[in-house]
Amino acid sequence: MADESWRLPNSVQQLAANMQEPPSQYLLREQELLGGNLAGAEMPEPVPTIDLGLLSASNDPEEAAKLLSALKTWGFFQISNHGMEASMMDSVMSASREFFHLPLEEKKKCSNLIDGKHFQVEGYGNDQVRTQDQRLDWSDRLHLRVEPEGGRNLAHWPTHPKSFRDNLHEYALKCKRIKSDILRAMAKILKLDEDCLGNQFNSNAPTFARFNHFPPCPRPDLVLGIKPHADFPALTVLLMDKDVAGLQYLRDGTWYNVPAACDHTLLINIGLTMEIMTNGIFRGPMHRVVTNADKERISVAMFYGVDPEQEIGPIAHLLSVEQPAQYRKMKAKDLLVLHHEHYAGGRGPRIADALKI
Repeated sequence: MADESWRLPNSVQQLAANMQEPPSQYLLREQELLGGNLAGAEMPEPVPTIDLGLLSASNDPEEAAKLLSALKTWGFFQISNHGMEASMMDSVMSASREFFHLPLEEKKKCSNLIDGKHFQVEGYGNDQVRTQDQRLDWSDRLHLRVEPEGGRNLAHWPTHPKSFRDNLHEYALKCKRIKSDILRAMAKILKLDEDCLGNQFNSNAPTFARFNHFPPCPRPDLVLGIKPHADFPALTVLLMDKDVAGLQYLRDGTWYNVPAACDHTLLINIGLTMEIMTNGIFRGPMHRVVTNADKERISVAMFYGVDPEQEIGPIAHLLSVEQPAQYRKMKAKDLLVLHHEHYAGGRGPRIADALKI
């Protein structure tokens, strides 16, 4: 039988503790660096920050204009005055860090490997390794379904720290409200009914929480925490580390550094599903995570997708003779398969481009 041990990556946290040099599977090839480096450039202007409370309460024209500009130029923005208590955000980050600092055997109780070898999306571990030459990410993660609530698999939800499950449940409820506020604001600036975008998410629409841990890396010049990609779900709400930066966005051929979180803001990212639904008016941006030689980094992402059986396509009210559909329709579950294949194989992480008519 052929040796397929390459399909089972090690805990990056363990590698970081026990090795002086990252294994070759983590090292970027020269052509993957594209003649540049991973340092990134400083953003040409501050990260767009939207006062969500002001925008939601009064549809403030200045905040609406800032939102429209951010969506069209970057595809991501920060929100302040979002109604999430600072203590709640700090508790989620603290519980996340405490989980990743548990002994490996304790974390493996939430493993994403069935019988130690069969990959599944949910649980603790690493992303699926599909090919032997796949570049691996210098990160471990805990991936959990939080919605629909009836679909939660609590076998993968940590019992340590003891606050983890309650914190995640409360945090998910707060983020769901924030998601709804953002979708209403986006619908209004598109001149759609304010519930139009929110109505794209039925009771089977999945929400996943992904807890990312990026251990210190001895070769931050050659290793990425997460490869370049565009998010597949419609919307991402990201809780970032307030002490260590690492997120970079691509615009006009340049990678820009996003500063570490400050003042308890949340970062909102548009995904490929939303790009297709808005017929390309809003575009899912490419981004990646770089590593740090000395410090670990934590982030928590909430991914909001649509029903896997739902057909994704441009919203009819955004189409006209002058603005015909730019994307063909496809079921969400089929599009997700293509997205993962493209991402893992390095054939072009923006699968939405392949759907263009």
